[in-house]
Amino acid sequence: SSVLMPFLANSILSPHPLSIFAVHVNCTDDIHAFMKSYLPAFYGVIFFIGFLGNIMALWVYTFKMRPWKSSTVIMFNLACTDLLYLISLPFLIHYYANGEHWVFGDFLCKFIRFTFQFNLYSSILFLTCFSIFRYFAIVHPIRCVLVRKKGWVIVACCASWLISLLAVSPINYFITPKNHENKSMCLELSRSDDVDVIRWYVWLLSGLAFFLPLITVSLCYIAIIYTLATGLHTQNRYKRKARNLAFLLLLVFYVCFLPFHVFRIIQIELRIHRVRCDVETHVHAMYVVSKPMAAMNTCCNLLIYAVISDNFQQAIQCLLRWKSSNIIQPRATGTDFKKTEIFKL
Repeated sequence: SSVLMPFLANSILSPHPLSIFAVHVNCTDDIHAFMKSYLPAFYGVIFFIGFLGNIMALWVYTFKMRPWKSSTVIMFNLACTDLLYLISLPFLIHYYANGEHWVFGDFLCKFIRFTFQFNLYSSILFLTCFSIFRYFAIVHPIRCVLVRKKGWVIVACCASWLISLLAVSPINYFITPKNHENKSMCLELSRSDDVDVIRWYVWLLSGLAFFLPLITVSLCYIAIIYTLATGLHTQNRYKRKARNLAFLLLLVFYVCFLPFHVFRIIQIELRIHRVRCDVETHVHAMYVVSKPMAAMNTCCNLLIYAVISDNFQQAIQCLLRWKSSNIIQPRATGTDFKKTEIFKL
């Protein structure tokens, strides 16, 4: 370590972004082995559960739940953005399992980093829209008559797609593969070169596209739970379902999304305000832990689909029973499954 001290001291004093990157790499070398085992394993589980689950969800929404309600429109869009991200995960799994050596070229590097951010913020906006519509339906049911029309929901979903696209498009400018120690690295946003611009961009993106929706969703569900708790004519089953849904949505925001945003901001700040290497290593380790937790929303959303709609639960159960019966009895036609009335809303 004494041999490295002059190099580190000179690097810290140097304003050149590559020098800052070199210091950052040296400070975080200790957790590379952890990343190589933890990230591919966690992302692999997310891909397996999320890909199968969202394919099944889209199939049920498309073929077995007609006509759609407002909530169904939002959840269908949410499943679409989740599936878009999950398609990119095998490349990311290979990257981390290969010791952060990127072999798929510049385009796919930009694509996998873009799809993560795009899924993250489109999911946040879709869940926020759902929470706002649910707030009006329960707290202000009279005002909700116009808001609940599917035209408004379609407009909200289109706006969510467009806002997410515009918000994360600058990432394509920041993300490029970098050569380090004879290997190509597909660096994420927080480790890109132009740290001053990245810092400004991440603060703005996190504030407007996450913390503002976080406050909105929290206030919506506080009002919803209070209204249901004080309502004299609300059935206990409906109250329980609403509480479960509120718990799941807040779990996604506070457990999946919040740690990632907090530790990403801290990591970028530590690239500007230098601290001891052990502090930076611990912060980077927590950031690494938080990354797949943010991606875990693609699996948690499956639970939200089931809680929102009893029809969705029953459709999945019938689908699984139908597939099981086909495996056991290959000649079965599945007529009972097709004739069931549970899919009508």
